Amino acid sequence: MQSALDAADSPITMLQQVGGRWVWPSDVAREYTHWMEELRATRETCVLADLSHHQMDQVIEGPAAFDLLESLCTNSFEGFDVGQAKQAVLCTPSGKFIGDGILQRLGEESFVLSGKVPAAHWIAYHIDTGDYDAAQEIHPKTSRNPDGPHFFTYQVQGPNALDVMQNLVDEDLTDIPFFNFEPVTIAGHDVRALRHGMAGEAGFELQGPYEHGDDVRDAILDAGEPHGIRRLGTRAYEPLSVKLGWVTTHVPAIYTDEELQPYREWLDADSYEATYSVAGSFASEDISDYYVSPFDLGYGHLVAFDHEFVGRDALEAEAENPDRTRVTLVWDDEDAVDIFGSLFQDDHLPYKYLDLPRDRWGGHHDQVRVDGALVGISKSFAYSYSDRELLSICSIDTEYSDPGTRVTLVWGEEGGESLNPTVERHTQTEFNATVQPSPYLADDR
Repeated sequence: MQSALDAADSPITMLQQVGGRWVWPSDVAREYTHWMEELRATRETCVLADLSHHQMDQVIEGPAAFDLLESLCTNSFEGFDVGQAKQAVLCTPSGKFIGDGILQRLGEESFVLSGKVPAAHWIAYHIDTGDYDAAQEIHPKTSRNPDGPHFFTYQVQGPNALDVMQNLVDEDLTDIPFFNFEPVTIAGHDVRALRHGMAGEAGFELQGPYEHGDDVRDAILDAGEPHGIRRLGTRAYEPLSVKLGWVTTHVPAIYTDEELQPYREWLDADSYEATYSVAGSFASEDISDYYVSPFDLGYGHLVAFDHEFVGRDALEAEAENPDRTRVTLVWDDEDAVDIFGSLFQDDHLPYKYLDLPRDRWGGHHDQVRVDGALVGISKSFAYSYSDRELLSICSIDTEYSDPGTRVTLVWGEEGGESLNPTVERHTQTEFNATVQPSPYLADDR
């Protein structure tokens, strides 16, 4: 990747020109019925989502695996026992965010990290270049893995999810604590059942060897039929993370620090980090302006100073008075409607198009202003069918983070042109939004 950076005018131009919306693997349908009905099911009955093909799984094993992960993660590892999971957060030495993922402890010396690749690459780099008695293997998403997924990963979510699961297995699931997992048997196969809830209700994420995936999926659908289960297409799955406050894509903070040059040389030129695509009304010639800390993302509760980890000193200083935090922006209805109304006006180019229920832009960064001054960056915008609202996640200056605060969001690139080849010509506009808490849903998990 360092060679690609050296050949580009700047990290910004490299990441602008690669272009590209997020494209889901074709193995999972965009819609099985209709995305509105599938989203209704997440709130009213239950759904089965297939995550097997779009996320990577990294298996980490060895006598030093625990110590390695503890040294890289901001999270506390105190009491992190077999059968538990955590949203692991990893940072640079300067305390800026590299990535996160769901880390499960499978055994005394065995872990699996699932999600996107920046966190996995950072861990793999330290195993490759450090003095750790540990090994790792990354199993990429389907589009980059000719052998197919390593695990099947299914989610059963919604208010009826627990009933479906309890009908499916003999084991009692009611006492599994949040973000703990237990072994269960489904269709004669061993499966890990991780307790969580993407829909704000008690839900489960199920993992096991991919060759058993069809049997397990069919058994779930059979058990769920009396409970109104629907298969969740990727189109309806996309907006769930926005209401949870999980920023699924980000600029890894790795492009500028001199001490990270060996890491950039280790990364491939076609890696996620080299092909991340930036766009939006926030535009800077300095890539570090796109960097965030865990506090900016609302992950302060995942930072614990009970151990030594990469980035601790910087984060300990920031923890005393964080500049920004995470909120939900609720876009004004009339302004949101104007985005689509502009498609039918012929006196100017339409405003930048927004796909529903969630645009497949990964690297969108939009200015959020108060009285003309920049106070935050909006990302991860989506339509909430249950609320009939357009929402986005915003990293905002703490003084403007109170619920009810009114802000202005700048939508579209300046001049309506972009270096990114997948951005259409458009007219930049501004609209109003209201700050609300993040997560933006009732938590009945």
